[in-house]
Formats: sequence, structure tokens, C-alpha cells
Amino acid sequence: MTAPLSSPVWHPYAHLKTQRPAPKVVGGEGPRFTLEGGETLLDATCSWWCMIHGYAHPRLVAAIREQAGELCHVMLGGLTHEPADRLARELVRITPEGLNHVFYSDSGSVGMEVAMKMAVQYHQLRGRPGKHRLLSLMKAYHGDTAGCMAVCDPEEGMHSLFAGYLPRHPFAPAPTAPFDAEPEAVSADLAALREVLERHHHEIAAILMEPLLQAAGGLNMTSPHYLRGARALCDEFDVLLVFDEVATGFGRTGRMFAADHADVTPDIMVLSKGLTGGYLGHAATLATDRVHEAFIGDSEMHAFMHGPTFMGNPLACRVALESLAVFEEEDYLGRIAALNRVLRETLLDDEVLAAHPAVADIRVLGATAVIEAHDTSDLAGVAGWAREQGVWLRPIGRWLYTMPAYITTEADLRRITDVMKGWFLAR
Repeated sequence: MTAPLSSPVWHPYAHLKTQRPAPKVVGGEGPRFTLEGGETLLDATCSWWCMIHGYAHPRLVAAIREQAGELCHVMLGGLTHEPADRLARELVRITPEGLNHVFYSDSGSVGMEVAMKMAVQYHQLRGRPGKHRLLSLMKAYHGDTAGCMAVCDPEEGMHSLFAGYLPRHPFAPAPTAPFDAEPEAVSADLAALREVLERHHHEIAAILMEPLLQAAGGLNMTSPHYLRGARALCDEFDVLLVFDEVATGFGRTGRMFAADHADVTPDIMVLSKGLTGGYLGHAATLATDRVHEAFIGDSEMHAFMHGPTFMGNPLACRVALESLAVFEEEDYLGRIAALNRVLRETLLDDEVLAAHPAVADIRVLGATAVIEAHDTSDLAGVAGWAREQGVWLRPIGRWLYTMPAYITTEADLRRITDVMKGWFLAR
């Protein structure tokens, strides 16, 4: 046995025998955080993609303080409050037309659990109890709770250990046509999805997908035409379409929501991460009138039996409102477009990097970029090396990526991409 670490904190995704003591963060400002001892690191991942405004944003901090002086928390069961009501109205305003009903929870994983339960109960209430399974995509990642693990990629995902414990759901092949593919190039992906639906539609309640960007499953970037085709197939086979926009929502793909690229309204959409700018945990599951109306009835089964303790927390709702105000007032979509130009110039257009023997692919979408290596061993030690360069990078398997805060300057983003490239080119 190794000696216990100095802190009793059990860290996520950590190998306990080989992990090193975690650096202690004592503060942060803008796109950087500061460690105990004074070391400052440029955050290339904005804390798992949620700190879209960076650290210590004065308006978000002030909103939390102001709300704390009024109301920190109250149960949403049988009660309501102004921040929850206002945020729901704002989410209905900014999301694709038709998503008119908002159910709160406290994390992206739980928001997806809500979506899955909602889809299954919807079909139960319509007299289709056999439609109780979910169709997911290979390369998918939807969270670490039990229901979410069951709809993550069962082969390359991180949850194979739990296969005997989890319910089994059908999977469709991950789409392969890239973001800018023409419709004809997407036809094979849609044919594969159709084939699964033809075999299983009688038992499928909903298709779950991360639209355009399959994030933690390998940063697979796909076409808006696939979303349009999936919408048509769902309508044809009486299957709900659920968009997991936990990672893609609030600008990450270059539009406010990934669905906006395709002008598609899913039946259910899940939001988290950027919802509060990362300042407090919160999630929202939005549904259309068609889904919501199925729950209006006289039987006990018509009640949606889900209620996280901290759903609709006033602090989280208030900071989410401020986050959205900052996003719109300071033209974050324009900032994201500028970040995208830098990412394309420094990574996607670098022929030397593309030709490196360890590099399998380079992809850019919105404010996201990834260098895919051939093997995880190609990235062994990259986090420590990047830290020596003053940048916080944390790869996912064989994918070295950046999802920076939207307030990151061009100079800072070039610093991030220089470090990403330097790992390959300077070795």
C-alpha cells in the first residue's frame, strides 16, 4: 500500500495508487486560476467547460451576494420564487421555438435522468408502455449516474465495469460525416440510424444525442444535416428526440445552442455547465407542449415523480440570469467567432502538426479544438509538461483539447495552442 495522501478528498477519475497530490487552487481571475504558493495557470478547459466567463467575474459574484441577502434556498415543491420564474421565462425565450416548459435539477447528469424518465413516462401515458428503452449513439457520454452510464458508449466509454449492473439499451453507430459535410455525405449515417430504428422503434422511447459535438466520448464533431435527419426519423417512428446540450449549450459550437445550426427543435433539451457560467451547480430540462400535455390528466401516473432537493435553487437561478445577461450584452457569440478563427489558424491550418506521426486528426468547432493522438501513450505526461509552460491542460484519453473561457484573449488562446502543438512538435 502507498502512504495516504495529505487530503481526505477522493478525487474524480483518479487512480489512487499513482495519483499525485492535487495542486490547491486559492483564487482566480479571468481565464487564469492561482495555486497555493502563487503559481498562476491559464485554464485551457475552463473547469470542465463551464466557466465560460472566467473566474471572479464581478457581475456574477455580485449577483450571488445580492441573492444570498434575500433568499438562499427554498424547496420548489409547492412553492416558487422570482429567480426560478424569471429564469424559466428566459430559457423559453432563448432556446429553439416550442420548448416552453422547464424542469430544474442540480447537475447535467441529473438533468439527463429527468429527460429519460420524462420520455419513458410520456409513452406510458399515451398507452405505449412497451416504449421504455433509450437509443443512444456510440461515442456518447451523458453522465456518471446509473441511468446515464447505461446510455454512454459501452465499448470505449469509462463505465464497462458496471455492465452487469446497468440496464441495456440499443446503440446506433456514431455519425462520421464532419460538421461541414454535404447532405449526401450524411446519408450513410442516417441510413445506419434508420436501420436501428426499424428494428427497435417499438421499444424505443427516445433518441439521446449530444448534437454536433460528442464531448467526453472523444470530441467527435458531426453535421447539422444529421440532426435534421434524426428529427425526421423520430417523427416517422414515434420516438422523442432528446438533445443533451450540457456541453454544447451557451455558445460552445458557435451558436447559442447546437440545435440552432440545424434549425431543429428537439422534444426535450438538457442544459447545464454554462447555464450558470459555472458559478453554481444547476441544470434545466426543457420540453415541448406535446410532451408536457401528456402529463396533464387525472390519474396518479400523470404526476412526474422527480424532485431534486436543490432544484431551482434561488442562488443558482439568479447567477444564471446574470450569466445570460452578460452573454448577450457583451456579444459572446462574436467573441466565440473570434476564438474560432484563432483555433482554425493555429491548429487546423498547421500542416506540420497534421503531418506529425503521433497526430491522427485535428478538429475545430466553435470554441472547441482537439488534437487526436493515435494512442493514449502519445499524451503521457502532457498535463505536467503544460503546467511547466503555465497552461492547465487535461486530456481525455488520446484527445488533447481546449474549450477555453469565452473571455480568453487572442494572445492567451495562442499561448494555449502553442503549448498543445509544442507537445508534439518540440519532442
